Amino acid sequence: MVKHIILWKLRSEMSAAEKREKALAIKQGLEGLKGQVPGLVDIHVQIDGRLESSNCDIMLDSTLESEEALKGYAVHPAHVAVANGVVRPNTELRTCLDYEC
Repeated sequence: MVKHIILWKLRSEMSAAEKREKALAIKQGLEGLKGQVPGLVDIHVQIDGRLESSNCDIMLDSTLESEEALKGYAVHPAHVAVANGVVRPNTELRTCLDYEC
């Protein structure tokens, strides 16, 4: 199994309402990939409960069957559509940690 963890910071020029709207869209888009991407075991996007000590706005916590499944996820058309259509246009910083578990 492989964990794929991503942290994003939403674009700083957005209002609080825009950030909430975009965070919800990102959550819905990414969590909607479950069942569409081979090897994607679990996917959860955390957007609520953020403490003031945080320096990111959104966390993706996903589990894939293998490193090969992670590579397939990265190029899967459904994932690419969400990444290009909702995530990248609304974020300014991305941090990633992938590891075997």
